[in-house]
Amino acid sequence: MSDLFEHSRVIWRPTQPQFTPVEAFRRTINHKRGLHLKNYHDLHRYSVEDYGFWEDLWQYIGVIYSVPPEKIITEGRFKEIPTWFPGARLNYAENLLCHDGDAIAVTAARESGEITHYSFRQLRNMVRDMAAAMRVNGLQTGDRVAAVVTNHISALVIALSAASIGAMYSSTAPDMGTKGILDRYTQIKPKLYFAETEVFYAGKTTNLIGRVAEVAQKLSSMGMQKVILLPSAKTGKDLRIPNDVKIPNSTTLSGFLATGDGRPLTFEQLPFNQPFFILFSSGTTGPPKCIIHSAGGVLMQGKKDSLLTYQHTRNDTHFQYTTTGWMMWNSMIVNLSSGTRIICYDGSPFHPDIKTFLRFIDDQRVTFFGTSPRWLSELRGQGIKPLALLSKVEVARFESLRNMFITGAVLTPPMFEWTQQAFGPDVHLISGSGGTDICAGFVSGAASLPVHAGELQAKSLGMKVQVFDFNGKNVEDKGEPGELVCVRPHPSLPLGFWGDEDGTRLRASYFEMFPGIWRQGDFIVKNPKTQGFIFLGRSDGVLNPSGVRMGSAEIYSVLETFSTELEDTLCVAQRRPEDKDERVLLFLKMRSGHQFTDVLVERIRKAIREARSPRHVPSFIFPIDDIPYTVNGKKIEIAVKQIVSGSTLKPSGTVANPESLQLYYKFRKLEDIVDSKGRLKAKAKL
Repeated sequence: MSDLFEHSRVIWRPTQPQFTPVEAFRRTINHKRGLHLKNYHDLHRYSVEDYGFWEDLWQYIGVIYSVPPEKIITEGRFKEIPTWFPGARLNYAENLLCHDGDAIAVTAARESGEITHYSFRQLRNMVRDMAAAMRVNGLQTGDRVAAVVTNHISALVIALSAASIGAMYSSTAPDMGTKGILDRYTQIKPKLYFAETEVFYAGKTTNLIGRVAEVAQKLSSMGMQKVILLPSAKTGKDLRIPNDVKIPNSTTLSGFLATGDGRPLTFEQLPFNQPFFILFSSGTTGPPKCIIHSAGGVLMQGKKDSLLTYQHTRNDTHFQYTTTGWMMWNSMIVNLSSGTRIICYDGSPFHPDIKTFLRFIDDQRVTFFGTSPRWLSELRGQGIKPLALLSKVEVARFESLRNMFITGAVLTPPMFEWTQQAFGPDVHLISGSGGTDICAGFVSGAASLPVHAGELQAKSLGMKVQVFDFNGKNVEDKGEPGELVCVRPHPSLPLGFWGDEDGTRLRASYFEMFPGIWRQGDFIVKNPKTQGFIFLGRSDGVLNPSGVRMGSAEIYSVLETFSTELEDTLCVAQRRPEDKDERVLLFLKMRSGHQFTDVLVERIRKAIREARSPRHVPSFIFPIDDIPYTVNGKKIEIAVKQIVSGSTLKPSGTVANPESLQLYYKFRKLEDIVDSKGRLKAKAKL
């Protein structure tokens, strides 16, 4: 079996690590506490052994408050979830809107090429007007505001206005179906519901009035008081509502804002643990978990990353490609508190083509760009070399780009190296592992440390991450794969699930496997030599043929060398009730112009055998027309694993292409569809 760390070579080093913000923070703590922390790893050790670290961080990042905390931590409603900074009073929106003036706060861009800049002063005034209208219409602290919106200025204004009042906010992207929206919002029963009426994506215009009406009718029966219809994202004009469509309690956005009374913007002073963001798990095979996050926890973790990991200043531009339904949107907006310009992009990164999107990044002088491995793989697969100096056809120079953040899936060692070469030697590649569950990262980047191909650089400050085997024993320093756990509380632990008053579902989701210890559900391994981590996939999707546990990322890493032929791949385990052992199935979606052949299959088998081991070679390799993804762009392995193993499931509204799941049902009866050589029979290919 090959060494998991064989590709872990240095591909980037900081030029002056001693001048990075995280090193300045370390020196500040040494001076304040009389300590002798020598490097990032010493700093991390202190951050997870002394709760005083969070007080140090509070002061260093400059949290704005009206009443200071009485202490750092105390017992919470659930024994696993403590209360942070009791006695403190602050407001999330006040912290994000702490800058004023004519500097650009937000650049709102659409796929059509429309670009609008908003200054910090303009943003603050827009929040003032929206908050006034919300208050006039009865919104109070603790009420819920729901929004099905594109990633544009309206989403940001709605969220910050709700935060200024102390209401809870939850957003969803417009590509989610009616069932997915109702699965979410019938749980939280919003008082106000903001909805897009017409969107433009990948060159296609979609009218959403019918969907809005259906959702509004259901929510109105559950106490919703107002539906605010946003103007067309394509034309900017209000849509005409057909006579036969009834949207109860509805008004246009301009009509809603006109109800405001012109009152000044005020910020309700609330506890650190005040509920604010409501996020939902992917829930691809059932109702999504309704996760409640505290305003203070999300603020503190987000600003920690903004200032110490990304090194943001007022001269930076933060562009995270995301929808409003992914936690990366929540993570993105907090960068406003650093005086950093953020870009809200509504559209497809592939339309009209990738090169246009790349030039947009360059034209906007983006210093931080967040994307997914899938986007990078498509870039590579199309043979595009983004950096002008490396390409015969000039695309862009990316002279401003300093950080690239890649998350949402595994970034394999070959893709690490390709991305570093494609975007230039000075760009700091940051790969992170965290999630919706904590609205933060467990393992991420460190600006003062080198980057090794395929590795997440280090544990995030304040996050006591370990790697557990099945018996709950820490095996991280042995270099053995295992479960990512966090053995010490941190401020962005969720407050709970909506409706789960005694915490039963919360404990079952995170604290059941290792009692009292947070289990994230990621399969990961630590490199004892570099202290970095390799993300191997979701632990419930781990492959286990003949008792050999391995992550799907180990297979995907090998397949990167076939990117010109393969558009996408999916690797899952199959174990039906009648099977004595688990087998691995590999599905290949071919790139246009390339054929699935026996020769290709043998090349892939050989590559996996040589790069990994004979036991890693899939039992069957099949062609497939489509691969399922969530609306947030995450590959869906678990639902496919369940289908090919015999389950019949009804996909939730979070599956972007639910029809693709139907393609996998025939593989439950392998004996009927494959010949003696393990190839699909002719009729099975139909």
